[in-house]
Amino acid sequence: MSETADRDHIRRHIALIDEASLEPGLSADGFREAFRNHAGGVAVVTADAGRGPVALTATSVISVSATPPLLVFSVSALSSATPTILESSSLVVHLLGAGQVDLARLCATSGVDRFADTGAWARLETGEPYFVAAPVCIRGAIAATFAAGASTLVVVNATHAHYAPTNDARSDASRPLVYHNRTWHQLSELSELTDPHLFSKERRTSHGQAEDHHREHAARQDRPHHR
Repeated sequence: MSETADRDHIRRHIALIDEASLEPGLSADGFREAFRNHAGGVAVVTADAGRGPVALTATSVISVSATPPLLVFSVSALSSATPTILESSSLVVHLLGAGQVDLARLCATSGVDRFADTGAWARLETGEPYFVAAPVCIRGAIAATFAAGASTLVVVNATHAHYAPTNDARSDASRPLVYHNRTWHQLSELSELTDPHLFSKERRTSHGQAEDHHREHAARQDRPHHR
């Protein structure tokens, strides 16, 4: 068996579930509404199966294993980039910061040339297209694909990580771009939540110290003054 045939055999497109066995579920609108307030990190996926580069914006990227290094995302059958991604042997996943919101919008917009700005993208030594502004790009080989409803789950074996060299990009990495309630947001140190138990303990400690200080001050006021 040739290397290509062997790879295709390993990557058989498997139906993940038997839809006929499913119980009646939520409507499409009801399902979307349920997930409306579930925030997702924003990524861009690029690939080229030999007919030119494609890209799409995804909020479904998750890491599933560090050993081996595997990540998963889903692609919709309605996306024009999906056929090329599924035909490719490798791809690049860009983890975006707040500074790349325009890139996220670009790759989420239908009917536009996402690679028109030739200065915005380049190719890795292995040939995959990538956008140079992304703080982190993960190059990976597609290990498996699974059909799930109108989407396909893509399992990727991460082989290389590329980090943008500029200070601006590193700053963006500390301000991740997220999608929530149908719009874009950024995370930062201002959005960090303090442990409520720790906060309560600190508050009690601070309150106790204030009370001790008040009692000590009152005691000093009650002492007789000697000339």
